[in-house]
Amino acid sequence: MRRREFIAATVISAMLPLMARAQSKASLPRMIMYSAYESLSSMYENSYNRYIRALFAEMRRLGLVEGKSITIERYGRETPDVTSKNTIAAIVDSKPDIIFCVGAAAVFQQATRTIPIVALTIDAVREGLVKSLSHPGGNLTGVTFEPELPIHGKRFALLREIFPTLKSPAFLANSGILTYYWPAAREAADAQGMALVACPVSLPSSEAIYREAITKAKDEGADAIMVALDVDAVVRNALVVNLIEAAGLPAIYPFTDFVVAGGLMSYSTDLVELNKRMASDIHAILNGTKPGDIPVYQPTKFEFYINLKTAKALSLNVPATLLSVADMVIE
Repeated sequence: MRRREFIAATVISAMLPLMARAQSKASLPRMIMYSAYESLSSMYENSYNRYIRALFAEMRRLGLVEGKSITIERYGRETPDVTSKNTIAAIVDSKPDIIFCVGAAAVFQQATRTIPIVALTIDAVREGLVKSLSHPGGNLTGVTFEPELPIHGKRFALLREIFPTLKSPAFLANSGILTYYWPAAREAADAQGMALVACPVSLPSSEAIYREAITKAKDEGADAIMVALDVDAVVRNALVVNLIEAAGLPAIYPFTDFVVAGGLMSYSTDLVELNKRMASDIHAILNGTKPGDIPVYQPTKFEFYINLKTAKALSLNVPATLLSVADMVIE
């Protein structure tokens, strides 16, 4: 009897550390990481995507380390039915402590008004996600990208400065978001005497779909392209750049990665900064701050990149004025 008791006590003693670790892991806050555009393989701390690396690096700096102080469940473009209402409902029904999402903010907020959401949005106020940027209220905060009309106007002006004969730029965006952007983009083009050409890209996209959209826009008279802030185009930046350059069209892009991939110019927000901001929001919420009390961040700093090699290939002369204001010149 004593021998059996001794063995039982020994087994229990050996299991206690494992049980403690299991209980500790179970009690960690759980975050949903959602992006229907990003590959699941990119949604980790060692991501090839520098923006996501910045998110995780800032979370780690703030003490949020996956497996130690937080658990993360990921939903990416390979997740079956990732955009379906059933998937969104299942995520909400699982009652995570926080949802981090790129896009889909409106869908998540329709599904829950209680689970905190940290989102990357285009225009949080216009989309009805928050009452105001400074006092969002509700269960959502995060970052909102850009004041549409001013940034469209600035991009058209930069494009015309390097391509003075510009008359009919195309505006490239996926079909779903093109309608959202179009009024402000057309107003900005009209203000500068340009005839804007729509360049819709059907989703799910492919190389053939992008090529067809760019070719059609050129056939309709487009003499340059402005690529909209479109997550699908951002994910496929190298493909988009190659197809536009193959068409022989000058272009301006919404992020610096396009220029690094060979695009002509970009005028953009700093996504590294925005991801650091969202990491800070996640940390604050998990430490008890209500998302409605955290101001939605709207960037005021923009970066201008230019690729001289691409300009030369397009037989464009780059004015000294552009070079003097560029944050980075790629030669």
